[in-house]
Amino acid sequence: MNSRLVRLYRWDEIALEKVTEMISRKIITGEREMVTQIYLKRGALVPMHSHESEQMTYVLQGGLRFLINGEEITVREGEVLHIPSWLPHQAEAINDTFEMDIFSPIRRDWLDGTDSYFHDKKS
Repeated sequence: MNSRLVRLYRWDEIALEKVTEMISRKIITGEREMVTQIYLKRGALVPMHSHESEQMTYVLQGGLRFLINGEEITVREGEVLHIPSWLPHQAEAINDTFEMDIFSPIRRDWLDGTDSYFHDKKS
């Protein structure tokens, strides 16, 4: 095993990024995939958006209500939602929620700060 390609991360050593007053996150990236911890206060809204990345959302605590193709999908503790690439979606926290998102490929917009849909005043 080549140790230059292996890295151990500790969530408690990763800085919490405040995205909005209601949403915070921690991010770990590899070369082609990304895992994130997301903290949403009840009522937090992730506005409608889409991206190249496939997304897996794993709710660890709380719950999220997604709107996808005009259908509401509620994801609760212990459940995982798969969202294919480029499928427009939005999410609302129905409780204080702690969840993990896994993306492939990496969400470059989250790394370079161009994820402006979080701050779109129309939402």
